[in-house]
Amino acid sequence: MATDNWKESIKSQLQLRNKVEAHKFQDIIAQNTKIFKYANALRVENNQLSSHIDRLKVSEGKGGGNDSRYQEKIQFLEQKLLTQQEELTELHRRKGENAQQIIDLTAKVQEQEKLLQTRDASIAEMTKERTSLKAEIGMYQKSLKELEYLIDTLRDEHSALQMAFNALEEKLRTTQDENRQLVERLIKYKTKDVDRLNEENDNFLSFQPSGWPPGADLEKTIDGSKKLLSTFGLFKRKKYLKVQKDIEDACRDTSRDSVEEISEAYNIPLQETMLPTKCVAKIDAHDGEVNAVKWSPADGMVATAGADRKVKLWDASKGHVVSKGMLVGSNAGVMSLDFDSTGSMILAASNDYASRVWTVSDMRLRHTLTGHSGKVMAAKFLGEASKVVTGSHDRTLKIWDLRSRACTETKFAGSSCNDLVTVDSSGSTIISGHFDKSIRFWDTRGEACSNSIIFNGKVTSLDLTRDAKYLLCCVRDDTLKLLDLRMNQIVNSFSCDGFKVGCDWARATFSPDGQYVSVGSSDGSVYLWGVNTAKVESILKEHVSAVTATAWQPYGTYLATVDRSKKLIVWGDQ
Repeated sequence: MATDNWKESIKSQLQLRNKVEAHKFQDIIAQNTKIFKYANALRVENNQLSSHIDRLKVSEGKGGGNDSRYQEKIQFLEQKLLTQQEELTELHRRKGENAQQIIDLTAKVQEQEKLLQTRDASIAEMTKERTSLKAEIGMYQKSLKELEYLIDTLRDEHSALQMAFNALEEKLRTTQDENRQLVERLIKYKTKDVDRLNEENDNFLSFQPSGWPPGADLEKTIDGSKKLLSTFGLFKRKKYLKVQKDIEDACRDTSRDSVEEISEAYNIPLQETMLPTKCVAKIDAHDGEVNAVKWSPADGMVATAGADRKVKLWDASKGHVVSKGMLVGSNAGVMSLDFDSTGSMILAASNDYASRVWTVSDMRLRHTLTGHSGKVMAAKFLGEASKVVTGSHDRTLKIWDLRSRACTETKFAGSSCNDLVTVDSSGSTIISGHFDKSIRFWDTRGEACSNSIIFNGKVTSLDLTRDAKYLLCCVRDDTLKLLDLRMNQIVNSFSCDGFKVGCDWARATFSPDGQYVSVGSSDGSVYLWGVNTAKVESILKEHVSAVTATAWQPYGTYLATVDRSKKLIVWGDQ
C-alpha cells in the first residue's frame, strides 16, 4: 500500500511538472508534432512511390521499353517524388528552425527566471529595509513624544517660574512699600524724640536748684552725666547679649546624645562593623512594597516606610523585630526617612507632594510641609532639628523652617531629584543626586549650584561617611561610585557580575566605620563591598524580589534591608 502511495505521488508530481513546463511551449510542440506526422506520411508515401517506380522499371524492362504510357507515368511519379523530397527538405528545415526557437525560448525563460529570482531577492531586501525603517520611525515617533512631553514640562516649569517671579516681584514691591512706610514712621518718631529731648533740655536748663554753686558750668555737668548713663546702658546691653548666647549654647549642648556626636565630641572610637552573614529576623513590614529603612541614632529602633502610606517603628535591638508603633498622615507612598540627631523626631518624604515630621515619643504628627508640585523623593534634617531640606520630581530643592512652618528658600536644580545629603552639622552644604545623571553641590548661603559631576546613568542615592570626606553614589549603570569630596574626584567604583540596580530610588549606604558599602540588587541579593579592596566581601540571599534600600545599625551590629514584596530583613553575624 505504501509503495502505491509513493508511486502515485511521484506520478502526480511529474504530471504537475509536465503541465507547468509544457504549457509555455504547447503551440510549438503541437506544430512540431504535426510536422513529424506529416514527414512520416511523406516518408511512407515516398517509399511507396519508390517501390512503385521499381516495379514499373521492372515491368518496362520486361515489355521492351516501347510503351510510352508507362514512360509518362514514370516521369510523373519521378516528378512527384522530387516534389515530395523538396517538401521533406523544407519540413526538416522548419523542424530545425523550431528546434532553435525552442532553444532560444528556453534560454529566455531561464533568463527571466534569474531576473525573477533577482527581483525576489531585491523585494525581500526591500521588505527587510522597510521593516527596519518602520522600527526607526517608531523610535523617532517615541523620541518625538518624549521631546514633546519634555517641551510641555519645560513650558509648565517656565510658567511656574514666571508665576514665582511675578509673586516675588510683587512681594518685593510690597516689602519696599512697607520699608518706605517704616522709614517714614521711624523718621517721624525720631523727630518726636528730638523734640521731646529738646523740650526736656530746655526745662532742665531753665531749672537751677537751690544750693547749686553759683557760676557752675551746668552744660558740662549735664554732658558728663549723659556720657556716664550711655556707657552704663551699653555695658548692660553687652552683658545681656552674652548671657543669652551662653544659654543658647547650653541648650544646644544638651541635644548631643546621638552615637555619632558623642563619639566625635569625646573622641570615643566607634565599634568595628561586623560583616553580616545570616538572616536573624524576617517579617512582612508593610502591605505593599517597602521603599525606605532607617535606624534611629539613639537606640535600637528601626523605621520603615512603604507604598501603603505608613511609617512603622520596630525594636530590633535584641536580634528579633517587635512592632513599636505606626505613624500615619501621609496620603501616598512614603519614599524616604530621616531621624534628627537625637532620634526624637522622624522626617518622611511622600508621593503626595508633601513631607511630614512626627515626634517619636508620642507618635504625633507635628508638621506637614507642602509646596512642591511633584513627588518628594528625599528629605533630610538640615543641621539642626528646626530646619529641613527636601528634593522633588518638580526639579527643585526647598529649605524649610519648622518654627515658622514655611519654605525659606527654593533652589532650582533643572532635573528631578532622587536623593540628597547634608555635608556638615551646620547644614551649609547640600549635595543632591538627579535624574539627568549628575550630582550637584549647593551652598545654602548662595542661590545657584556651586559645582556638579556627571555620571553614566541616573543617580538613585547618596550617602556620606561620618567624617564627610567620602560620598557614595548609586548609579543606574549598575555601579557604585566613591567620591573624595576633598578633591571632588571619583576614587573607586564598585560593580560585579549579577549586580543590577533595581529601581530609581535604590539606596546604597556606608557601614558606620566606613569600611563597607551595601546595596540591594534587582534579583533580591544584597551585595557588600570592601571600601579599601573594592572586592565583594559577601552576597546575602534571602529576598525574593528587588531590594530597594539598606541601612546599618549605628553600632555596626546589624544591617536592615527592605524589598518590593513587603519584607524587612535584619542581618547579623550570629
